[in-house]
Amino acid sequence: MRIGLMTSGGDCPGLNAVIRGAVLHGIKSFGHDFVGFRDGWRGVVEGDIMELPRQSVRGLARQGGTILGTSRTNPFDGPQGGPENIAKVLEANGIDAVVAIGGEGTLAGAKRLADAGLPVVGVPKTIDNDLQATDYTFGFDTAVSIATDAMDRIRTTGESHHRCMVAEVMGRHVGWIALHSGMAAGAHAILIPEFRESMEQVSEWVREVHDRGRSPLVVVAEGFIPDNREEAIAGKGVEASGRPRLGGIGEYVTHEIEDITGIETRNTILGHIQRGGAPTGFDRVLATRLGIAAVTMASEQQWGKMCALRGTDVVRVDFAEALDGLKAVPRDRYDEAKELFGR
Repeated sequence: MRIGLMTSGGDCPGLNAVIRGAVLHGIKSFGHDFVGFRDGWRGVVEGDIMELPRQSVRGLARQGGTILGTSRTNPFDGPQGGPENIAKVLEANGIDAVVAIGGEGTLAGAKRLADAGLPVVGVPKTIDNDLQATDYTFGFDTAVSIATDAMDRIRTTGESHHRCMVAEVMGRHVGWIALHSGMAAGAHAILIPEFRESMEQVSEWVREVHDRGRSPLVVVAEGFIPDNREEAIAGKGVEASGRPRLGGIGEYVTHEIEDITGIETRNTILGHIQRGGAPTGFDRVLATRLGIAAVTMASEQQWGKMCALRGTDVVRVDFAEALDGLKAVPRDRYDEAKELFGR
């Protein structure tokens, strides 16, 4: 069997570990050949491939990013897109199966192709941890670790200058990174897209901490919407895909806190640093296991399915289950963290 691997959407620590796990397992256990599609669905649509022999994945698990490149191309856009044209590309290159490694958008495209009869299986990927049907996605642990380390560092300067510090992290629709990194760093307020908070309440938490002689730390996800606004702040234009480019909530929260409390406040936007660098040990192991599972699924022709983590087990689920809405932070998890706000 000749299997094509592709990575699509935002880059993510652990992608290379998936590729390594898939290739090594497929060659050793089944005698498969592997190719990689360059730049996500673009490579699939255009037939832009690279060979992936065993030596090409040596030491790959510890490297961040993806050796295949990535993009946000839609496999159904343009005259070359769609299942009929993609089927011709696969046939012309002797490719028997496609392993789509990506988040919600990537897997939605993979589901449509599988529904049309193409041999596609999936691997969930998102640092936001917002995919249904899997407990954790690789990349999330790395993003949380990077964000936590950054918050530990900005707290030292906050304590030295008696300032309030605001850290803006990724999280367009869900606040898992903010919740986990904020709790790990001992934040005094965590603001996420799922739940509204007034700036008066946030400022009260900040004032309580500052009055005890501490430097308050506020963590805010980029998609947080204060209760006096209708939508997330997106003052940086639009992305190539057409969706608004979020940004500015950290600065907004900083100005509001300073205006209401009079406490000197500074903000730091962590941005793409959360995506970069080497994956954590947890993400390397999870990504490797998912790569192995995906190749086993393809070998058994389990098209239209995705591997997922349930507890400590890697299982198979239908694409439809994974795409049944975003996995948001539930109220009880937020209330659990909220017990320590302002403390």
